[in-house]
This record gives sequence, structure tokens and C-alpha cells, in this order.
Amino acid sequence: MGNRNLIIVGVIVIVAVVGYVLLSNQAKTPTPPSLTPPPTAQPTEQEAVIGKEKTLTLAEQNKSGQTGVATLKEADGKVLVTVTMSGTLSDVPQPAHIHVGACPGVGAVKYPLTNIKDGSSETTLDVRLDQLMSELPLALNVHKSAAQIGVYTACADLEE
Repeated sequence: MGNRNLIIVGVIVIVAVVGYVLLSNQAKTPTPPSLTPPPTAQPTEQEAVIGKEKTLTLAEQNKSGQTGVATLKEADGKVLVTVTMSGTLSDVPQPAHIHVGACPGVGAVKYPLTNIKDGSSETTLDVRLDQLMSELPLALNVHKSAAQIGVYTACADLEE
């Protein structure tokens, strides 16, 4: 019986060693490469704002003889609004705003802009262009003067 026990213990040891070796090799087997493509690089914040620009054509209102162009360009998470007008009086500052609503019947002022003086104005708004566009309908409106704020001279709808 002694030899028989010794043989059984030997078989158990051999099975254990073979099992250990097989399991160790299985753990070292490389996993197949993923079929999912690697993620594409996301643009940096600087790259994301390149090309975020909108140009508006300001149409004459109330036979004012005034027309213009407004450019809304995003930089550093803010929108620079540049307005260039023709037909303006050089000595009269003209209020300009981005209003809620659409031309010609705009609503409340949403974003005040720097007055147009000598045919131009620049204003930096503390808002991203996509945020601004999510607030549509909006319109950029130019007024005759502070004294005649109710007289609109030019207007343009912001559109997608």
C-alpha cells in the first residue's frame, strides 16, 4: 500500500505541475487587437474656435439710406462683433444692439453693442458663438440716434 500511495501522490503532483504550466502559458497569450478604431484626436480649444465666424448683411430700414455688414467672430470663448455701416452721419453716434426677435419688429435688447461712430463699431461679447446661436431668434439692429432710439436705420437677422 505504501507504493500505491506514493504513486498517487506523484500523479497528483504531476497533474498540478502540468495544470500550473498550462494556466501560466494561457495568461501570457496575447489578446487579439481590438477591432474598434483608435479614438480620433479632439481639437484643442484654440483649434475648435478657428472658423467660427458669421457675417450679416444689414438691410436699410425706414428709408434711412443706411446699410452695412456685421461680422461675429469667436476668439478665446468670446464673440467680437464688428459693424461697418455706409450712409451714416459722422457726428452722430448710433446705438446698436442684438435684440430678441427678427427684423423688422425686434423685441428687447439682449446684447448692447458699442455705438456706431464714423460708420463703425467693435464690441466684445462675453459669450461663445454657439451659445449666441442657441438663443435664436436674434437680430442686430442699428438705431438713428440715442435721442431717436425708436427709429431703426438698419437690421439683420442672425440665422443658422
